[in-house]
Amino acid sequence: MAIRKAINSFIEFFYFPFLRFIPLKTFKYAACGGTTVVAELLVYYFAFYFIFEEQVVEINGFFLEPHTAAFILGFLVSFPLGFILNKFVVFTESDLRGRVQLFRYGLTVMGSLGLNYCFLKLFIEFFHWHPILSKLLATALVIVYSYFSQLYFTFKVKGDSRSTSNLGKDSL
Repeated sequence: MAIRKAINSFIEFFYFPFLRFIPLKTFKYAACGGTTVVAELLVYYFAFYFIFEEQVVEINGFFLEPHTAAFILGFLVSFPLGFILNKFVVFTESDLRGRVQLFRYGLTVMGSLGLNYCFLKLFIEFFHWHPILSKLLATALVIVYSYFSQLYFTFKVKGDSRSTSNLGKDSL
């Protein structure tokens, strides 16, 4: 696949300085995740300001705040983009059927949303930490959860006997 090869070449070009510090798969995951986040933020921004024009959105008698409508539109872009990048660039060795991967990806994304919400509630409302710092910590924790969920659940390799002793290896 020419697009996959081009994406991999692009990512690997920027990987060289990080070679000694981070496995290639983890770097690819970060690059693809960062791309997905930026795409979602751009869609959110343009939807909020230019499509919904900061106005309440009505859909069949149901009203949405503009930030909620923009969030939904951003999610509709980031979900398939994230799945495609993870499936075809990061976790290419998985032999699970595509529909199984998609279903599992959806479950892990829902888990990420739930964890993010719970961490924010805990850090802000229970610990009374600053909201921005709480969001940063919650995001970092969710990224770790997401990576391992994708690796060991969504894009699992059948019969793979990975153990925690080889987590830092490029063979992930």
